[in-house]
Amino acid sequence: MPKLYVCSLSHLPETVAACGASHVVTLINVGTPVVRPASIAPDNHLFIGVSDITAPMVDHVLPERTHVEQLIAFVRAWGRAQPLVLHCYAGISRSTAAAYIAVCALRPERDEAELAQALRAASPSATPNARLVAVADEILGRDGRMIAAIAAIGRGADAYEGTPFSLAID
Repeated sequence: MPKLYVCSLSHLPETVAACGASHVVTLINVGTPVVRPASIAPDNHLFIGVSDITAPMVDHVLPERTHVEQLIAFVRAWGRAQPLVLHCYAGISRSTAAAYIAVCALRPERDEAELAQALRAASPSATPNARLVAVADEILGRDGRMIAAIAAIGRGADAYEGTPFSLAID
């Protein structure tokens, strides 16, 4: 089964090319220029314009329920024939949260803590956006277990930009 790949904006083209992805999810500030890789069909690219924040801020877009619902619907509709790449600006917060959410949505029987540990093992710098995780926890009916699991792995190692990584769905 194809994996999920996570990267920063600067590593998007090479990550898509290297893994042969058919789908891309972008989670980035509204107005940030993002060039969709030529190999990705427009319908296979989801752009979610949100800021990397956990509480309302002037001139920023707080991740809301509709954003997470779009992510979950897109991931569930992905055919899994080829990999999916999730990226944000740095590849540390929004994209790692989205990857965690994607696996939780695709594999509802999997343990949240085990998934969070797998995320940490794959990316020492991963610091999933707590707001995205909390909204997804509610939507997916995980009763706070997603929130607790991400809190348990703590903040990732300091980094300006995350190193691209993959996360298994199974």
